[in-house]
Amino acid sequence: MVAKRPPMGWNSWDCFGAAVNEAQVKENAEYIAKHMKDCGWEYVVVDIEWYQPSADSHEYEPFSELVMDEYGRLYPAPNRFPSSADYKGFKPLADYIHGLGLKFGIHIMRGMPRMAAHKDLPIKDSEFRAKKIANPNSICFWNPDMYGLKCTQEEEGARAYYNSIFKLYAEWGVDFVKVDDIAREYPHCRKEIELIHEACVNSGRDIVLSLSPGPAPLKEAEHLKKNANMWRITDDFWDKWELLLEMFKRAEEWCTHSGPGHWPDADMLPVGALRQDYNGNDWTRFTEDEQITMMSLWCMMRAPLIAGGHMPKNDEFTLNLLTNKDILDIEVNTHCGHQLYRTEEEIAWIAPCKDGKACYVALFNISDKKRKMVFETADYELDGYKKATERWSHTKASIRNGEVKVTVNPHGAVVLRFE
Repeated sequence: MVAKRPPMGWNSWDCFGAAVNEAQVKENAEYIAKHMKDCGWEYVVVDIEWYQPSADSHEYEPFSELVMDEYGRLYPAPNRFPSSADYKGFKPLADYIHGLGLKFGIHIMRGMPRMAAHKDLPIKDSEFRAKKIANPNSICFWNPDMYGLKCTQEEEGARAYYNSIFKLYAEWGVDFVKVDDIAREYPHCRKEIELIHEACVNSGRDIVLSLSPGPAPLKEAEHLKKNANMWRITDDFWDKWELLLEMFKRAEEWCTHSGPGHWPDADMLPVGALRQDYNGNDWTRFTEDEQITMMSLWCMMRAPLIAGGHMPKNDEFTLNLLTNKDILDIEVNTHCGHQLYRTEEEIAWIAPCKDGKACYVALFNISDKKRKMVFETADYELDGYKKATERWSHTKASIRNGEVKVTVNPHGAVVLRFE
């Protein structure tokens, strides 16, 4: 099974947008291998428009020339990824990432390049040609690089194209593919999702399949679980408290669908150095307490953990946030995490350990003032546990008369482990 646990890694979008280059990818991979790998961080993912030679920011250049082969399959732009020259593709970079003991991933848009359709290129290992299977009425409104594919009338042609690109990715050594402009596009992308999943499974390599952007429709949970390993439950998530507060509702709705092989995705963690293509001094706008709340919620719902900052610029707080093994244990050793209660000022979540010997409880202060919070263990059948520790501060918490009393900072959280 692919993705038995929530995938953990890094994605280039938050810090470099569409402009990321090979040197930056390697720099982040080297940092992760040295400082984060032993905590479970393993995927290094190159986000959008790696095939666009002139990409230089988070903005897109409509109708620009893209690098592709004679079969309409996109290739890395050699001016940004020098090791890909002479149509070597991403294999040299993937080999380098694998040599660090990590895994390599890429972002793609659904469909095929407009250029391939306009040139009516042949589809590799098939009798189909691009123009016949491209759907010019199916265009992403925020990035017009691609046409969607005709997945009903010309299903075999669409299947052949998706098979051709995923076999190429397998040859490159890709371990993770993020497919964009699709997770929220039900019902018209249902068949396209199925064909992408089929191509991924038949590629000859274990590849994590991630669908974006969200919000994916909750009513399609079973279809998503059958056809993807991750799917976004939100639009792009950035460093704003309002977006984090809103995520609690999404997490509550989706948490019951987390399980081996399929993980609702709350999007990247916007921590550390962000938006480096605009300002090398930019930094997350989240407070430290808000970052603790975010990391606690993602772990309690067992969401994938994909860091979005430029990792080599991490300060001590950011590195400690991402490598706290006492918190990351929740991702690996719990199940059935869910919300216990919510008021206007407080939220509580619980995540039992798989072995039944311990249990995690996260208490969130969503108010703008410091609060004393009281957790009644007997109310949630936890009165059999005799000790508790707080996992961010690594301190003991007192259980007295069936209560645990803690002080929580504004927009902050504490995570208790009961044993």
